[in-house]
Amino acid sequence: MPYVVTLTLNPAIDKSTSVPQLVPDQKLQCAPPTVEPGGGGINVARGLQRLGLQARAVFVAGGPPGEVLQQLMAREGLAAHPVPTAAWTRENLTVVDASTNQQYRFGMPGTTVTAAEQAQVLAALDALAPLPDVLVVSGSLPQGVAPAFMGDVARWARQAGARLIVDTSGEALRSAVAEGVYLLKPNLGELARLAGVPALDSASAAAAAQALIAQGRCEIVVVSLGPVGACLVTREVVEHIAAPAVKKQSTVGAGDSMVAGLVFALSQGRPVREAVRLGVACGTAATMNPGTELFHAADAEKLFQWLLQTMPAAVPAGPGVEIQAVVPK
Repeated sequence: MPYVVTLTLNPAIDKSTSVPQLVPDQKLQCAPPTVEPGGGGINVARGLQRLGLQARAVFVAGGPPGEVLQQLMAREGLAAHPVPTAAWTRENLTVVDASTNQQYRFGMPGTTVTAAEQAQVLAALDALAPLPDVLVVSGSLPQGVAPAFMGDVARWARQAGARLIVDTSGEALRSAVAEGVYLLKPNLGELARLAGVPALDSASAAAAAQALIAQGRCEIVVVSLGPVGACLVTREVVEHIAAPAVKKQSTVGAGDSMVAGLVFALSQGRPVREAVRLGVACGTAATMNPGTELFHAADAEKLFQWLLQTMPAAVPAGPGVEIQAVVPK
């Protein structure tokens, strides 16, 4: 079984609750909150654990909230490797207006991570024994961390012989791609920025991803299409996997759940076309739950089996190939 490590540079304590109705200038009575550990890489590690694979989560943590974050992770039995920071770990809030079922997500600014603390993050990776087979970097960068740091992480992964899976955005994503990664999970907007164009449609998204692969920047691109599903692009295949239709409650953590499904399936030696289907299944299953709750493994497995049953023959990659869709019935 491959040894998987996740890296979270901007973790959070995720709190979720609901109110009967959002009304300005009034004290609102909230439902009992749910409090969970959060941040991209931490959520990926949580998802992997639900699927039966324990990853080691490397993350920054500071102040009393950082201690609470570690306690929440210990409660879930996660293998935690915190890197101390002087600044406090942030807290995020998700509120559902029960009268409309609309969700409001409040993301707090990230912890300021100093240059010395960034060096400690790389030192923490160096200290891992053994070094990971797979490194998953997911989430945004906190204050104080330049996008170039993601390039440092990518170089570390290459030198360590680890397959790097990246789910971030902006210049941080560009810095990682410049060094070369194994798998990218951008959305259409992020892929467009990488390609240097204002926008992408289905056909041009496939071409943009193929260009990155041809340049040696990555081996696999999984373009997240939100409720529509995902687009898989490799040297051999271009394919659109449509998300199964479910009753959605919350999209928080759906992207991280998708990454967890991808990583788990690939760690099991499954073909990449099956891996992206487990990713879509996990991401879709996460939307079935309220607040910040991730997917239930049983829900993900049911959706995965449905996606396998509807999987068509592979669509060969090539210039101008449009993404082929499998439409749920």
